[in-house]
Amino acid sequence: MVYTCKYKSSIGDILLATDEIGLIGLWFEGQKYFANTLPDEHIPQETEILTETIKWLDMYFFGEEPNFTPPLHPSGSSFRQAVWQILLQIPYGQTITYGEIARKLAETKNTSRMSAQAVGGAVGHNEISIIIPCHRVVGTNGSLTGYAGGIDKKISLLELEHTDMSRFFVPKKGTAL
Repeated sequence: MVYTCKYKSSIGDILLATDEIGLIGLWFEGQKYFANTLPDEHIPQETEILTETIKWLDMYFFGEEPNFTPPLHPSGSSFRQAVWQILLQIPYGQTITYGEIARKLAETKNTSRMSAQAVGGAVGHNEISIIIPCHRVVGTNGSLTGYAGGIDKKISLLELEHTDMSRFFVPKKGTAL
């Protein structure tokens, strides 16, 4: 069975979903692919896994680096799972490029190269945003490319983690971040 609950964050409402094994979804309301893997039959009820996830989110949105990860149970192809495992290794407050992820994958698969575009597809279909930190992935030149929750949320999450944003873009004179 799948259980859901809502979480109110400082940057928008979030829908959480879990099964008996772990978290299967964490989506910002209205984001691209919102709850697209959520089964029609689910029960709005807080479970132990959801309570642990809420604790993690409370710490995170308070500006602390959580010292634990709630149980996760993402669903996807072996390629997507491999990409998401790399995302889980990105340190808090740091970023990685799609190309760097592709190179890491190529090394683990013992192949000469891997498509950064395919990596982008896997990153974009991450159903457990924030905890599997797809917001920490940037373009080759440091550009803040797509984020299913919206670029404004990506910027907010990176700022919350005190990521050095100066390398991503230089605001025009008179423009607030």
